[in-house]
Amino acid sequence: MKSIIVSNLTKTYGKGKAKILAVEDVSFDVSQGEIFGLIGPDGAGKTSIFRMLTTVLLPDSGSASVEGLDIVIDYKKIRQVLGYMPGKFSLYPDLTVKENLGFFASVFNTTIEENYDLIKDIYIQIEPFKDRAAGKLSGGMKQKLALCCALIHKPKVLFLDEPTTGVDPVSRKEFWEMLQRLKKQGITMVVATPYMDEAALCDRIALIHHGKILSIETPDNISNTFPDLLFEVKAGKTSAVLSALGSFEQKKNVYAYGEFVHLTIDRDEDFNTPSVQEYLKHQGFNNIEINPVKASIEDSFIRLLSN
Repeated sequence: MKSIIVSNLTKTYGKGKAKILAVEDVSFDVSQGEIFGLIGPDGAGKTSIFRMLTTVLLPDSGSASVEGLDIVIDYKKIRQVLGYMPGKFSLYPDLTVKENLGFFASVFNTTIEENYDLIKDIYIQIEPFKDRAAGKLSGGMKQKLALCCALIHKPKVLFLDEPTTGVDPVSRKEFWEMLQRLKKQGITMVVATPYMDEAALCDRIALIHHGKILSIETPDNISNTFPDLLFEVKAGKTSAVLSALGSFEQKKNVYAYGEFVHLTIDRDEDFNTPSVQEYLKHQGFNNIEINPVKASIEDSFIRLLSN
């Protein structure tokens, strides 16, 4: 059963020479109870897609439905069945934790008590601060409060737009554990994030860049179907190694990856690892380390960009 169906959605901003194509002919679907990730850098079009699916923006062309409801015709009904958590903290900073939650419950004609079971596991972590102004909470606590407010009316679909931006690694880990618990309750979730490690926590992901979908697959399939040979190389200063390998005849692509340089070689090439070592030695490098590695989602994303 499909919870979300998106067909050829397009959105532009501005006019004439200032016209910007933010979302170009995007299509995907999300099954009920699935965690679906929109993965891409800032400016990729993730937020524009979210705003159209949450009925804040009208598409220029294409169509989409959420829980069988058309995003243009049925926009009022859609707003009753979805929850939305923006990347930027947007609750009322002067209201307390309890007051914010009560306000959002009242907007949907419900109460905290009526849907408390849905938010209980999250709310108990911030309940000791229920009388504190929301603006004075830590980043992780603000995040938990925002999620509670997005869930208080028991939505069928939850949109999370870069929900872990600006929070510490521990809070990020806790947040994703909360999402996995919500999944067990049958809530469909669409998460936009630039973090490739979070992409691996989704059931399926869409890699997006400049408003275009590059690939839609499970995280494992995206990594396992990487078509090229991939090596991590370390031989001193990363920038120097990167520059040297840029001229290596058999390289298909080369890019910095943490403390290493990643080198891709076409599988059809007659290639052996010692040839890279000899090449780098000839370029004056010592203490050369070269290892074959399994492609990550980030490696796959970079490959798609370079095609």
